[in-house]
Amino acid sequence: MKRRLSTCLVLALVMAVPSFAQAEFVARVLTVHEGDRLTIHHQGRKDMVYLRDVDCPELKQPYGKQAKHATAAYIANREVVVRDLKQDRQGRLVADILLEDGRNIAHELVKEGLAWVQTGPVRDQALKDLEELAKASKTGLWSEPNPTPPWRWKATKSARHTQR
Repeated sequence: MKRRLSTCLVLALVMAVPSFAQAEFVARVLTVHEGDRLTIHHQGRKDMVYLRDVDCPELKQPYGKQAKHATAAYIANREVVVRDLKQDRQGRLVADILLEDGRNIAHELVKEGLAWVQTGPVRDQALKDLEELAKASKTGLWSEPNPTPPWRWKATKSARHTQR
């Protein structure tokens, strides 16, 4: 009941304030594919969305399945607030995904040591701070001696494939 009421309030706000509606909207999470990739349903359509500024381990990497399960535990089959949905340089849709209580799912994953902050400029400095804390406390993937970021892991896997 409480969840339904807060979802209705967010929906009412989105409909009442047009500029807010463009920046944020409510969607239902249909599928969590990986820790940082999900399919949402909104306005009668489905979109695959990546979490902004983070990269979770691939499913076959250490902590990949844990990242997927953590994301699913937070948001699978639930309504979330999608903030600032945009296309990135690779043509993928990226956004900040907020839990019902306002927490950013990317923050939660980085804090739990289940995601890397992407290299280069990041819109949210808190992500870098949370990553440093997770590293210092050896949380999640940071408990490994030399965790391999997914972008390097994919490049190594691709290089091995081409050598065959």
